[in-house]
Amino acid sequence: MTATVTGTASGTVAATVGKPVLRDLLPAALRRSWVVDGTCPDLDLYSLFRARQIAELHRTAVLDAKGKLCYTALDRKVRCLATGLRDLGIGEGEVVGVQLPNHRNAVIADLALAALGAIALPFPVGRGTREAETLLRRAGAVAVIAAIDHGGTPQAAGLAALAPQLPALRQVIAAGPGTAPDGTVSFAQLLRSDPAGFVPARPDPDSAARILVSSGSEAEPKMVAYSHNALAGGRGNFLASLIPDGTPPRCLFLVPLASAFGSNGTAVTLARHGGTLVLLDRFTPEGALAAIREHRPTHVLGVPTMIRMMLDRLESAEEHQDLPAPTALVLGGEPLDETTAAGAAAAFGCPVVNLYGSADGVNCHTGLEHSTPPGDGPGVVAGRPDPRVAEIRITDTDTQEPLPDGGIGEIVARGPMTPLCYVGAPELDARYRTADGWVRTGDLGFLDEQGVLHVVGRLKDIVIRGGANISPAEVERALVSHPEIRDVVCVGVPDPLMGERLAACVVPRPQAEPTLASLGAHLTRYGLDPRKHPERLLVLPELPLTPAGKPDRAALRTHLTPTPLPTPPPAP
Repeated sequence: MTATVTGTASGTVAATVGKPVLRDLLPAALRRSWVVDGTCPDLDLYSLFRARQIAELHRTAVLDAKGKLCYTALDRKVRCLATGLRDLGIGEGEVVGVQLPNHRNAVIADLALAALGAIALPFPVGRGTREAETLLRRAGAVAVIAAIDHGGTPQAAGLAALAPQLPALRQVIAAGPGTAPDGTVSFAQLLRSDPAGFVPARPDPDSAARILVSSGSEAEPKMVAYSHNALAGGRGNFLASLIPDGTPPRCLFLVPLASAFGSNGTAVTLARHGGTLVLLDRFTPEGALAAIREHRPTHVLGVPTMIRMMLDRLESAEEHQDLPAPTALVLGGEPLDETTAAGAAAAFGCPVVNLYGSADGVNCHTGLEHSTPPGDGPGVVAGRPDPRVAEIRITDTDTQEPLPDGGIGEIVARGPMTPLCYVGAPELDARYRTADGWVRTGDLGFLDEQGVLHVVGRLKDIVIRGGANISPAEVERALVSHPEIRDVVCVGVPDPLMGERLAACVVPRPQAEPTLASLGAHLTRYGLDPRKHPERLLVLPELPLTPAGKPDRAALRTHLTPTPLPTPPPAP
């Protein structure tokens, strides 16, 4: 059974036989009001892309390891693939998984599925087959497009082996160099299809186009369904606010296109803004710096940890003077501290934008007005909410009633980028969506008297030590300014006496040897209560990253949690 979408301007839900419905949890009249006032374009993603292609036939669409690909050449490949997928029986409203690295094939797949009116389910390379099986099963995916090999892992073959456990899965499509393994269809062969008779679908722009995968705080990844209008309209308006002169952007994506942050790639950078995607198969700090020098992107989108790695390479090489200045560094995925922001602004010579957002449907950023985000006051400054992207309110954590300015409560969001619903998880809809469509983020914050959002922590991301609550984010913000520390993540580890203790996982600067005592002394000077000081220290050469490019907190907890010794057999 396949997971499909419905949703009409009138708000009625039209069920399709054999396909579970993805309901839009926003009031239909509100959703349509954003089309009427011009906030959303009211076109499907492929139609938007096609209009860009017609207007700029030879503009470069993608720069990747294979070189340049212009809009016209990209469109032909998209139509070829869409024809091949259609001939495999893939049609409108069906879900297709995509597990490809940042390469033109991922962009071609995105747009081909949009041209079919199908729903893309991208997830980053590096996620194991067990997690892939969970995503494909819960979404009812009828096909999946995967790399033949990535980093020595035979991904397509691994997914083909899952087919017996996934009754809805009809096809595994293998992309990239090499021979397509048994039981799969060759992506290269599909690209040789004749597109002469292909007629694109014209799906409802308020129907689902893409399912974003969020690691979140649940036991399994959350999947969130987004419409064409929510992507190109709501998320497109976010990027528009960072393009001061309206010139098509040239965006270097350090994060995977298959991540929630990466959804600003094909749908936003190309289809909405007619820009250029600069892609790296995998992130390395050296590769990212080389791409900035060679391709001169206007916008660099990444995670603060990635920027800290790049700054470390620049410091050791003393070569940042020759870096061309982008329009902005746009950093999200984890809290941005003042030390990293200041170092990045100095090294790259452009404003550093703190992006607060998630796959669940929230977005706010600090904009281009300052070289670094304002750092005064409590919490992390997330900027002034843009109602053309998402309106933000602060509500009481118990009653969900709105709080006055200055009151700390849960951050909730609703606006043009708000997703339809969670996929295959009505319990998440009940937990995180209100009756009138607001998204509950699980984050704590407040709006100051100027209407600027400050994020102060998470309802769930709290370490409870002997009954006292400790915010890891608060301690991280203090520790990252330590002169011996380049990067830091704090996590809670189980403790038989206190329940949990706070551990600091640090990457030291060259020749530095931080200790718990030196960290504690720094935190005391910073003004942090001693009960919040880390009690465990893990020193690493680099922080492990998840496939989405964020620090891998689960892996760090594994490093810190000793494996129990086997119980010896009873004495005879």
